[in-house]
Amino acid sequence: MNITFDAVPIIAEKITGIGWCEVGQTQAIARLFPENKYEYTFFTSRKNERIEKAQSFALNNISLNYSDFSGYLYRAVSSFIPLPYSFFFGKHSDITHFFNYIVPPFVHGKKVVTVHDMVYKTFPETVRGRTKFMLETGLKKSMKRADIIVTDSEFSKSEIIKYFPEYSEKIRVVPCGVDCEKFRPCNNPQRIEQVKKSLEINGEYFLYVGTIEPRKNLVRLIRAYNIFKKHVQNPPELVLAGAKGWLYDDIFSLVKKLKLEKQVIFTKYVPSEDMTPLLCGAVAFVFPSLYEGFGMPPLEAMACGVPVLTSGEASLPEVTGDCAVICDAYSVKSIARGLYRLYKNPALRCDLSRRGLERSKLFTWEQSAVKLHEIYRELLLNEN
Repeated sequence: MNITFDAVPIIAEKITGIGWCEVGQTQAIARLFPENKYEYTFFTSRKNERIEKAQSFALNNISLNYSDFSGYLYRAVSSFIPLPYSFFFGKHSDITHFFNYIVPPFVHGKKVVTVHDMVYKTFPETVRGRTKFMLETGLKKSMKRADIIVTDSEFSKSEIIKYFPEYSEKIRVVPCGVDCEKFRPCNNPQRIEQVKKSLEINGEYFLYVGTIEPRKNLVRLIRAYNIFKKHVQNPPELVLAGAKGWLYDDIFSLVKKLKLEKQVIFTKYVPSEDMTPLLCGAVAFVFPSLYEGFGMPPLEAMACGVPVLTSGEASLPEVTGDCAVICDAYSVKSIARGLYRLYKNPALRCDLSRRGLERSKLFTWEQSAVKLHEIYRELLLNEN
């Protein structure tokens, strides 16, 4: 098979969960099924920078196919005028997989699109205006163009069917994975202390990793932490590690209002190589999100042997199973009780660590790649 991967999510200046999902799936599929030909396609006006980034993920058997045309201009024009994608990238692909919701017009061969969640429908107030406009104007056309729609969880499948029932027969669930070579228990206390020092973390800490935005429920988490710290001596810090997202001002303002500036730490950018030591140093990983299509950060924490507190919302119970403390995402008191329970019960933390490690082994990029490859084969076999 000639398989093309749209590389836009992995050449972004800062790669999000969507990009890391594409990296995990595409590298694993190229490694497990070397008999196919693979390529990354992308538009680039910043030639050297994006080519180097794509090349760093391409391994030895994914080639690059790029156009000097502006990707921003192409997306803007093709929203209104059906400018053929194949004009820029050719007609040699059997299958092209788009990992970020949108399938452009006139793509050669079979088309697969990953639709990660329906947050723009369920919580539209938490989505950036530009993103919401792109999805409102383009997603339905994309799903019509696609031969198969891939999503990350059974929850997300049910959400897509709720809003777009006409495409239910096209949907396939392919769970994300975790890189257990990267995310694993860290047995080097000096490395953990080194990372803590670089991020100005002192002593014990709860850790959140993810975008700083409303749907991550950080306002309630901060309020819960404020309740928790009044009931313990020398409370651990609350470390929030992630890029600023949409509507983050209220989150920063609340910390100032509650006078928690010395106890709630917003980190600078955390390099990829520092993420595992940062996770492993935490008392617990806290992720009371309101909505997730999958929820990779709790899975990465579990793979590191870190006990997890999460909400019972959306896809999160699919990922964590019975291996986390589950709180009510809409109750500040419930989140505070979860923090207190984890902090005061070392035996519980130890048990969750052990069970979380075992559960994380159920989610590998290799398993994800096998399911994806079966979908590609299904498409071409049905054609013949």
